[in-house]
Amino acid sequence: MNDIRKALNESASLRWGIMLLVSFTMATNYYFYDALSPLKFLMERELGFSSADYGFFQAAYSIPNVFLLMAIIGGIILDRIGIRITGAAFIFIQFFGAVVTAYGASPYFNEGGWGYDFMNSFLTQYSPALKMTSLGFFFFGLGAETTIVVISKVIVKWFKGKEIALALGMNVAIARLGMGAAMIVSPRLIEETPQNPLWQNWTLPIWFGALLLGIGLLAFLVYTIWDVKFDRVMKIRDEHDPAEEFRFADLWKLLTNRSFIYITMLCVLFYSAVFPFMKYAPDLMINKFGVSPTLAGDISSILPFGTLVFTPVFAWVCDYKGRSASLMVLGSLLLVTVHLTFAFTAITPFLPMFILGIGFSLVPAAMWPAVTKIVETRRIGTAYGAMFTVQAIGLMVFPWLIGIVLDHTNPGVAETLAAGGTAFYDYTWALAMLAVLGVLGLLFAWLLKREDKTSGYGLEDPNKVGEVIEEIGETGSD
Repeated sequence: MNDIRKALNESASLRWGIMLLVSFTMATNYYFYDALSPLKFLMERELGFSSADYGFFQAAYSIPNVFLLMAIIGGIILDRIGIRITGAAFIFIQFFGAVVTAYGASPYFNEGGWGYDFMNSFLTQYSPALKMTSLGFFFFGLGAETTIVVISKVIVKWFKGKEIALALGMNVAIARLGMGAAMIVSPRLIEETPQNPLWQNWTLPIWFGALLLGIGLLAFLVYTIWDVKFDRVMKIRDEHDPAEEFRFADLWKLLTNRSFIYITMLCVLFYSAVFPFMKYAPDLMINKFGVSPTLAGDISSILPFGTLVFTPVFAWVCDYKGRSASLMVLGSLLLVTVHLTFAFTAITPFLPMFILGIGFSLVPAAMWPAVTKIVETRRIGTAYGAMFTVQAIGLMVFPWLIGIVLDHTNPGVAETLAAGGTAFYDYTWALAMLAVLGVLGLLFAWLLKREDKTSGYGLEDPNKVGEVIEEIGETGSD
């Protein structure tokens, strides 16, 4: 059976081609997630959002994954019915959510278009635009996190026992290319010019992001052709292979595994200190450093474009040299340093964003492949789903909390901006809060490294090992 599998995914060109194809789908996900980050000041001006409103809108992404547990349910669905159906369904859902988000921000809707009266009939203290865009981002988040789980399992399926850290690292790096493109492209699509002095087409970046998600769905459907061929060559189906079937006891085993608990806590704390920050990073650059919206997006893009370079490098280190746990500690330390630098110094923003890009490469490059050592392959979908579910709590709470802190520590600024005036936010205490998250993440990274000395998962060992060692690991205890 192993020889049959080698006939298909032992082809380096094929497996790396598959990685590029599904990574493009994931990049469109990341693009839309950050397409509105450079538009915060326009959402305040055009839709009357406060910072807390903007934070709630961003938090809506994580509501289905926190309260409906959709990431973990999606992981369970993935492990039970397979990649193809799960992926196509949830990628379509995120595309639908993107369209609803763009519609909620559009002038057509806000001038009384379809659905406006209904959205204006309840919770009248909140604008119809806030409710409709948040509903769209809710559906986008419902599909997006499970989509990431699906694509992660695709990479594991094709690269297990091979260059898995490098493949996962490249996957993340390409996805972050979508984030960087959003920071650069969004403000340029609507850059203020003499011909467009009032940013009249400011929703164009949102519609463009929705279009990209539609193309990403088509790319995944192309991948499913190869997924069918892979399973036919293997002469198995996930749902018919008893060794691959999900059992609810698997979830309990994950929740009683200390290494898995530590890496999950690191995941939620680290990402909560980065992704919510990126939602406000362009606005931080405008308010603290006085740059234009376009330059603010360019500075913010240093982080994702830096990960495009560094994530594969650190993934290669994990594959061939090891030290995954140590790299997670180092990345967490860099995160703390950057947030404190932004909070309490006026140093040029280019250097801290570059360093944050290094930290944001170190931890994911080491963390996601490390999960494949801690968790058996048949539990990967459930494990990633559980991690994304816990992570979603941070991604829901902290964008909103940053907005609340900004409004509380900058009284009157939101009202001045909504009225068309000029005012600036002081981000000091919001950044200090994120630095605290980084410190807690550093603690769990250290606990994970210490636990590895007794658990024997080999997080400090190279990932790329011989087939015999891989098979022994597959039958070992979890």
